Amino acid sequence: MNHVLVTGGAGYIGSHTVCYLLERGLEVVVLDSLTTGHGEAVPHSVPLYIGDISDRELVSQIINRHQIDAVIHFAAHSSVSESIAKPDLYFEENTAKTAVFLSTLMKRGIKQFILSSTAAVYGLVNRLPIPEETNKKPINPYGLSKWMIEQQLEWLERAYGLRWMALRYFNAAGAMPDGSMGEDHSPEQHLIPLVLKTAQGKRGVIHIFGTDYPTPDGTCIRDYIHVLDLARAHYCALMAINNQVPSQAVNVGTGKGYSVKEVIATAEAVVKQMIPVVEKERRPGDPAILLADAYHAKKLLQWQPQYSDLYTIIENAWQWHQLHPEGYQGERSLNRSLYSKLG
Repeated sequence: MNHVLVTGGAGYIGSHTVCYLLERGLEVVVLDSLTTGHGEAVPHSVPLYIGDISDRELVSQIINRHQIDAVIHFAAHSSVSESIAKPDLYFEENTAKTAVFLSTLMKRGIKQFILSSTAAVYGLVNRLPIPEETNKKPINPYGLSKWMIEQQLEWLERAYGLRWMALRYFNAAGAMPDGSMGEDHSPEQHLIPLVLKTAQGKRGVIHIFGTDYPTPDGTCIRDYIHVLDLARAHYCALMAINNQVPSQAVNVGTGKGYSVKEVIATAEAVVKQMIPVVEKERRPGDPAILLADAYHAKKLLQWQPQYSDLYTIIENAWQWHQLHPEGYQGERSLNRSLYSKLG
């Protein structure tokens, strides 16, 4: 396993994973539609194909040209609120197009596949931390679209011998420690970048949705995982299936949670200023606590989080926001006329 195709490799987690794979000596190729990704996030040494995962001819030609033998699949729409407003979009872009993509991979003889999945497959749960065998009852189309992909993988293994891992991660956060890469979504919906944008004056206030949850400070608790730890988890998953670890879904998290108020307080310590807050009513469907049981990731993948303490996560993210106040938009002057083409 030396040549890896990374779909969605221009996105937040995908681009960090591409850099990690390069550091480990693997040959990497990126396929991204750039609908939400940023070409500037892909190292110039990496071939970047702008296209759709459902384009059978394009995918086949990439596999042939670069002798691809493994795939890491990030390409997806991932906004919970958007999925509720546009469920058809998520079932088409995530589930249906991935089915076409997987069909192409099977025809081209690909046997190793890592899926970027999500803790949203679980829905509302009664057991914490959440183990992988928890019943899957997604409460939004995003989670359901990923759960349907996971179920496809089991059947493809039976029929074609596909070896796979589905990594269900919780709240990705952080950035490269040197600030060279980071999180840049439009619109931004994740707590930590929203808090830091408020600190920068790009937002007036940060909203806390609900202060009456059954938690120590009344606000929701979440399991935050540093993007570099996630990147390494995908590499470890590839190594695991290459070493005959059975195909399965694996949680990737820390098992430790931080509340919304703790995130804001830690951000204030990092940026050395007060961050204005407005408390609002709860949002429907927000669980009080979500924590990962990451036993299998540590045992089967030989993986441990190294950067996922909250202060480090926010410190690294703040470095990115300071150096790139306009995100990747400020990098558009870079001349990447090197987009790879086929034909």
